[in-house]
Amino acid sequence: MKSIFKIKNLLLLLLLVFIACDDFIEEEYYGAVTAENFLDENNADQLVISVYEKLRSVYKNYAIMFSGTDMFTSQDDVRSNLALNDYFGLTPTSDGGAGEFWAHNYALTSEANTVINRYQNQINWSDERIVDRDYGIAQAKALRALGFFNLVKHFGGIVLELEETNSIRTDYVRSSEEETFTQIIKDLEAAIPDLLDDSQTGRISKRAAQHLLADVYLTRAYKSFGTSDDFTTAANLAELAIGSYDLMSQSYAQVFDYGNQVNPEVLFAVQYGSNGEFDDRNNSKHSIIMNPVDNYVGVGRGNPYGANNTNLMPTPRFYELLADNDARDEVTLHRVLFADEAGEFSSPEGIENVAVGDTIVYYPKTAIDAVELADKLERYWVYQPDQYLFGLPDNIPGVLYQYSSNVLRTNFPIFKKFDDVNFDAENGGSRDTFVFRVAETHLIAAEAYLGAGNTTSALANLNIVRERATGVANHYLSIDLDTILDERAVELAGEEDRWAVLKRTGKLEERVNIYNPHNVDHGVFNSSTHLVRPIPGNEVALSEGAIKQNPNY
Repeated sequence: MKSIFKIKNLLLLLLLVFIACDDFIEEEYYGAVTAENFLDENNADQLVISVYEKLRSVYKNYAIMFSGTDMFTSQDDVRSNLALNDYFGLTPTSDGGAGEFWAHNYALTSEANTVINRYQNQINWSDERIVDRDYGIAQAKALRALGFFNLVKHFGGIVLELEETNSIRTDYVRSSEEETFTQIIKDLEAAIPDLLDDSQTGRISKRAAQHLLADVYLTRAYKSFGTSDDFTTAANLAELAIGSYDLMSQSYAQVFDYGNQVNPEVLFAVQYGSNGEFDDRNNSKHSIIMNPVDNYVGVGRGNPYGANNTNLMPTPRFYELLADNDARDEVTLHRVLFADEAGEFSSPEGIENVAVGDTIVYYPKTAIDAVELADKLERYWVYQPDQYLFGLPDNIPGVLYQYSSNVLRTNFPIFKKFDDVNFDAENGGSRDTFVFRVAETHLIAAEAYLGAGNTTSALANLNIVRERATGVANHYLSIDLDTILDERAVELAGEEDRWAVLKRTGKLEERVNIYNPHNVDHGVFNSSTHLVRPIPGNEVALSEGAIKQNPNY
């Protein structure tokens, strides 16, 4: 694979269409015409749209965001090894997908650099279109900042390339973390004044950029080079991003309703759609936390649930956090799976015909007693909460559904909140991927206020998220980082970059050593090594030593 710094596509426009409900960003196709011959102020926005397209690949890098954390682990024997999950065998050439994350984010920043350069230096803008020029540059700078922020969180100091790449170079060097954060803040502070309050669906808005900048300041606040005011600045920016939106105006279920993807809680999303080109309907978000459900009799390959995409599942700790009165449980998880095709189930105890619509498996939220369990196992599988991991439960004598008759050894409630329509197995989905939601903004505010010593405001922001989920006001009477992390885990399951959040708060090592079963069994997490990812080996090699590898890799 060639270095992403050494590749520059001469075609600046891609045949891609962004669609979300009835409003979308659409990119036209101009064939193989190069920008030098055809870009002007009337079609320059197509170049900006090409930057948004790069986000699709960035936000499909699920493993790097979820693996090796307190809330997600690999769905296999606890003794098995998965480099990114238990840090065993993690190297620059066996990086568990870190290299793809590096490449995809640099593709994003490279495209943004092209926009900035062409908007500033190539296109002749009339006086009445200067506002369009500034708006295009602002979007590109905000998205470049997003790419750099994704990278610095995982890799530490990175290559801060701010110019359009038009030739092969091998002299790239990494900037320090401090320099990287400074550039990210500079980009966002330059972008925010020229972004729109109410942008077209799919474009980054002023409030979305304020949310991102709040996250940046909050992350920097924990660093040795952070300033004493970073927590307060983050809190103030989060309040601006929240604006007048009332979190209680929509239920959690409404936010994730497939027909309500463009809604005021979503500050920024990567767009897909059921029409248009292939990539517009090729999201795999619906399949991120799945087991191979088509192994159950009665569930076909074309089932309504999807196919396994990540080989990840929630840890037992995740299920423990779902209180009895938490409405997010029903929205997040499928606790019952139904047959979508007829079949015949057989075990040593007998044979049963399965009809479409029959219950196939039930995952109770709390353990049921032996009598009820035996009754239900006469009609379908039941897996108790302490069985939501790899393993073979003991058979219950005399019942039809003998556990040894199930070929699937990892059984757990699969994710529901990202359910899609018209998909093809693990791909083909047209649901948008939410990047920033106001609920997260409240949680950023809570953490920032806590860091600034304002526990009253911290609790207010934390409690409103909890109240929407449970209907109970002022649930939390005290607050600390673990409380915030637990609330984030449930509210933002499958959305947040969990690994980066744990790293930011200094809780990664502590929590994976307690809650990640594979890491507890044999993990080798070492804070002197694993608080950053390995720089892709091909990047180091192709730079002829100019790019230095992270320590101990």
